[in-house]
Amino acid sequence: MSRIGNKEIEIPDKVKVSIDNDGAVSVEGPRGKLNWKLPRDIRATVKDNRVSVMREAETRSVKALHGLSRSLVHNMVQGVSQGFAKQLEIEGVGFKAAVQGPMLNLSLGFSHPVQFQIPKDIKITVTDATKINIEGVDKKLVGQVAADIRGFYPPEPYKGKGVRYAGEQIRRKEGKTVQ
Repeated sequence: MSRIGNKEIEIPDKVKVSIDNDGAVSVEGPRGKLNWKLPRDIRATVKDNRVSVMREAETRSVKALHGLSRSLVHNMVQGVSQGFAKQLEIEGVGFKAAVQGPMLNLSLGFSHPVQFQIPKDIKITVTDATKINIEGVDKKLVGQVAADIRGFYPPEPYKGKGVRYAGEQIRRKEGKTVQ
């Protein structure tokens, strides 16, 4: 029994959810529109401003997809109504970021600046040249963009330089000692 899958999803005002017979879920709200197709043997219904997700089989794989499907539909509803955001911090002497049109320009101590193409559904803002804010309606895309930017220069354990999530703790290591 999936405890997450059995929970109903509240639909806020100004959000419209429609589910086709073939399992195509479409969610539209003030921040945008998202589409997704339910897996086989998973069905969803909308009744009284609530979405309920049910499974039609009791196999192990369908049980695993039950809670996942409910979580993804919930993230879609939350994304079009409130949106998602991730914050990154850049630490290091001379390390900085700037948004230039559809590109994020990162100076991370390499011999060349790192150019990152901003996806069309994502909004990136830079404050203080070291704080990056990533916003969007798709939780998966926001997280992936943040992980891609962090992947250019992950925080290193000796000096702590690099790109990190806001509030991320980096376990520091002690350097070599002279005898």
